[in-house]
Amino acid sequence: MSEYTKWVSMWGNAMSIAEHKAETYSKNITLRYPVYAPFDGSALRITFDNYCGTEAVTIDRVSLAVSAGDRDVEPDTVTDVTFGGQAAGLMPAGETLTSDEIPFAVKAGSFLTVSFYLRDYTLMRSATLVTGPLSKGFYSVGDVCSADTLPLNTTRSTNWFYFLNTIDVLTEKGNRALICYGDSITAQDWPDYLTLSLRDKGIRNISIIRRAASGTRILRQYECITYESYGLMGANRIPHELNAAGADAILIQQGINDIIHPVGTDVNPFRPMSDLPAIEELIAGMVFYINECRRKGLQVYLGTLLPIYGWRTYAPFREELKNEFNDWLRHTALSDGCIDFDAVVRDCDHPEAFAQGYDSGDHLHPSQAAYQAMGEAASQFLAGRFS
Repeated sequence: MSEYTKWVSMWGNAMSIAEHKAETYSKNITLRYPVYAPFDGSALRITFDNYCGTEAVTIDRVSLAVSAGDRDVEPDTVTDVTFGGQAAGLMPAGETLTSDEIPFAVKAGSFLTVSFYLRDYTLMRSATLVTGPLSKGFYSVGDVCSADTLPLNTTRSTNWFYFLNTIDVLTEKGNRALICYGDSITAQDWPDYLTLSLRDKGIRNISIIRRAASGTRILRQYECITYESYGLMGANRIPHELNAAGADAILIQQGINDIIHPVGTDVNPFRPMSDLPAIEELIAGMVFYINECRRKGLQVYLGTLLPIYGWRTYAPFREELKNEFNDWLRHTALSDGCIDFDAVVRDCDHPEAFAQGYDSGDHLHPSQAAYQAMGEAASQFLAGRFS
């Protein structure tokens, strides 16, 4: 009997809304994404997602391969992916598409590459912007799914992950997935550093499934093309984002955009001050999240919000709201624990601001060093629970 008996999501992204530009359609391109494999396994299945799309999308061809670094793959490992035995698959607007189970030898610590081809005009709306040491992508003109390397002159790099949502691996029953849910802070680097830190600690039975989208709020979303790429509100996201095979826990770090976005219609017609939540509303939004996660049988861990001093909409009333929310996150009995990211990155003498070297420069997003510190803090917190 095979030792690989359990399907577990080994990689995953949220699905959000790409910025609406004049050039929102693509044609005759291949997208290629190398992804980190945390587990050994014997088969894979890939889910594509058109959750935010308003038109059907056809994935014309998909291949899997062992990565040979960035744009390159090992040529003798290229394997066709099928959908109901067919090379192409159709995703209606708002729906997902999951491949057949593809026999494929997976080695923990390796990188696999997913390449897929879009032949006809395709609305490139369902996508997420993601960064980190394990997160990169490429697109190239033409059908080059099987190419050993993407052509230099017709290829560009991208951190936009279009349609590719989740990769499941048939693996050992002791392996599990942790969902990291949030906004741009989590869409950026710290979940990748968490993966690397867990690996360095010898904790090899956890995959990190990132369900994070920049600009997103717990309680609101924009209904205009100027800001629709800031993403869906929590009630429209969380039920969709909890779908990950083998997941038994979630780490939620969100809420800062609810606090910093509203500026008043005299400043911006799309960002009224009425969008600013009271602390009771913000807590109620997080309680909704927790209840949804419990219904899925998930352990729930929370993360505090980070410093915002110096951000362009900073004001004392926003600082006060953030601190009230953080106090609730730290002490609520509704969760299984809280990672105090704020304490990790703030200045000890001026706790409203980032510590020296931990500010990316915009006074909202952490620096690389701060993201590494966040990943390490999360790793230490989880190690005692998941080892």
